[in-house]
Amino acid sequence: MRSLTYYKGSLLQKLVYKKSDFPGKRKTRKCLISLSVCLCILTGVAVSGCAAGTEEEENAAFETYTMEVFRSEVASNTVNLHYTLRDPQQFGIQEPSVSFGSFNVDPDEIRAAAENMQNALLSYDYSKLDIQNKITYEILNYYLRAVEKAADFILYDEPLGLVSGIQTQLPVILSEYPFYDRDDIDTYLELMKTTEDYFDSLIEFERDKAEAGLFMADYALDTVLDQCSAFLGMGEENYLYSTFAERVGEIEELTDEEKSNYIQANAGMIEDYVLPAYEKLVSALEGMRGSGKNEKGLVYLPDGGEYYEMTVKQSTGSERSIGELEDLTRRQIVDDLEDMEQVLGLTADDASEAAAVVMQNNPEQILGSLKEGIGNAFPEVPETDLQVKYVPEAMEEHLSPAFYMIPAIDNTQENVIYINESHMGDALTLFTTLAHEGYPGHLYQTVYYEETDPDPVRNIFNFGGYVEGWATYAEMCSYYLTPLTTEQATLLQKNSSIILGLYALADMGIHYEGWSRMDTVSFFSSYGITDAETVDQIYELIIGSPGNYLKYYIGYVEFLELKKEWIEERGDEFSQKEFHEAVLDVGPAPFGIVRKYMWEV
Repeated sequence: MRSLTYYKGSLLQKLVYKKSDFPGKRKTRKCLISLSVCLCILTGVAVSGCAAGTEEEENAAFETYTMEVFRSEVASNTVNLHYTLRDPQQFGIQEPSVSFGSFNVDPDEIRAAAENMQNALLSYDYSKLDIQNKITYEILNYYLRAVEKAADFILYDEPLGLVSGIQTQLPVILSEYPFYDRDDIDTYLELMKTTEDYFDSLIEFERDKAEAGLFMADYALDTVLDQCSAFLGMGEENYLYSTFAERVGEIEELTDEEKSNYIQANAGMIEDYVLPAYEKLVSALEGMRGSGKNEKGLVYLPDGGEYYEMTVKQSTGSERSIGELEDLTRRQIVDDLEDMEQVLGLTADDASEAAAVVMQNNPEQILGSLKEGIGNAFPEVPETDLQVKYVPEAMEEHLSPAFYMIPAIDNTQENVIYINESHMGDALTLFTTLAHEGYPGHLYQTVYYEETDPDPVRNIFNFGGYVEGWATYAEMCSYYLTPLTTEQATLLQKNSSIILGLYALADMGIHYEGWSRMDTVSFFSSYGITDAETVDQIYELIIGSPGNYLKYYIGYVEFLELKKEWIEERGDEFSQKEFHEAVLDVGPAPFGIVRKYMWEV
């Protein structure tokens, strides 16, 4: 499913410069899952394919097919539709019934729908399709095969994840739900009425998990309940009141009286539907306490190793086995350490102090500087509007340090980046965070790709390895856009890369190799991370978010591998801008597809 938000998170990071002095805390990042929570896409889609004849006819027929898929998917629930399209009617979509969607999905129906769609897809003559349609064809084929496999593991999914759970996502989605006119406000208020139904299906899903012995461990439950309680405890300061009033205030067609009435209606919806739904969820989850049978990694669940392999493949978009990914990670860490050793003329304190002195801390100025600074190495930056907003103080503890709200594909001029000020420890953190979320990260990649006029169906997929890997790659590049010396930038960037690599190794160690808490402590201790409380936090965070670190780190390293191949092929004619343009033009996809087509787009 298409992600609506890209998150960047953080545990507090300390600067390091040698192998024995790694920090105990590191940035975590997360990506918002779709609120439709159909654990795979395309359920209930009725489409048919037919070979058409000439290349022109075949391409036209294929695009008709993909448009049918797109229309069906984005209309699956109100949130999907409104966040994907500003004007659905321009795409031939009539407003469906108002709903968040449901967690009640039948595995047999999923398999049948995926099989039917794949049969339709295979009826088209791949050899007659143009390059972009071939890419779309391969992506659909890849995804439908993944859907069939995922159907066997529906109850292994955790919509209440510690890093990207519905309990923290839904308020953000509601607070940023765009109002373009009066009808959008009416739809929003109707949507809030369905919150309890949506949470009822979530509760039923969690009870099914509990009955199957797949419910979360009690320590994870405590975190989820704390997050729910934080939202409930905001009272009149709840940002669903203030953000609604702000958005309504911008609708010029409304009179002051109408705006006031809408604001009162929204307050009623929050108090009558949203808060009671959270209270009911808290009560139901508390009743499931103790039903979780596993407090360790996924490998300790029945077929847990197979599920983790599937999760990693889908999360990263990499075709490599877990063993190959572990080897790739270790090699990159060694390379980074060697690069650091070559520039160790500075001490950690020198670099830290230099960063504090030379870096600005105004988000708008930083984004402007980044936008200008990437001009030589990246394709032209698309012109767009951008708002920087701040996470409400009451939710700072439970929301990520930063996140980018993906705009509707027919309204890419409106972009929003949220910053959680409590996590911006220094100016360098703010700078690299804004590179991750803005230029040349998520905002840049999203708007650039939409400017290529892709098939709309490409926007319903979430290839986390590509999008988060690109943003992490952008973040790493940004160190060299700071006023720091090349040596200082290298030390800081390689340090950041190594830390994320350690988290990736721990993720695979815990969920696939079966590391215990003590194994995890021992692993981090070998890198000088000896704070038991910190390692305990890392362990529980990884337990609650299998594969989360991998889409960032493995995605990033896969881009580095693609660049190595590009350099080897181009030799003296290598161009950073040419490479970046090639991978950006392919767009979000599994890395095998990116690798195949980056030479042809």
